[in-house]
Amino acid sequence: MSSSRSTRPHHSSRLGSGSGKKSKASQSTRQLIESLQTHRVNTLTELCRIERIAASCDSEDDARAFQGPMTAAWAYYVSSNQMLSELRGLTPNYPFCGDILSHAQGLVRNDPESNRSWNLAWLCLVKITDDDLISSFAGSEASRPEMWGGRQPSAEEAQQLAACFQYEWEMAVQNMLRHWQATPTWY
Repeated sequence: MSSSRSTRPHHSSRLGSGSGKKSKASQSTRQLIESLQTHRVNTLTELCRIERIAASCDSEDDARAFQGPMTAAWAYYVSSNQMLSELRGLTPNYPFCGDILSHAQGLVRNDPESNRSWNLAWLCLVKITDDDLISSFAGSEASRPEMWGGRQPSAEEAQQLAACFQYEWEMAVQNMLRHWQATPTWY
């Protein structure tokens, strides 16, 4: 693993080692996993905090115990609309378009490369950025008559509003991506 941008859970290289040990996950790991499974933790900041703990596990049993619950917690974070709520919290002037996130989820789920990470939220944010979804959706949203009190906006008006959408939405996505010092990928 030579890339400084790529991270792999500290434990992942040991997962297939077949050590034969049958010890249980530690008490603190079980508590964190329970908080993931019961969705007591469902914010970007807290999920990232637990993800960092999971990635730095010294115990192979703890590392294995985190895999499924961490993956499921990220999927729940996205599907429960918590991610959209947090994106909208970062875009107070021009609320983030939910269709962007829905479209990104569809693209990620249909992308064979999506198995490179356990983190659906990160995959969606990267897809939004890499596929320039904000630019596409900002233009179409700004042209909708509903944005203009039912009237059709002029091209210039729509362009100005699209630029405002694009700026604020891109800043929100970049702000969220800053939570990962290294990408949460398997390889």
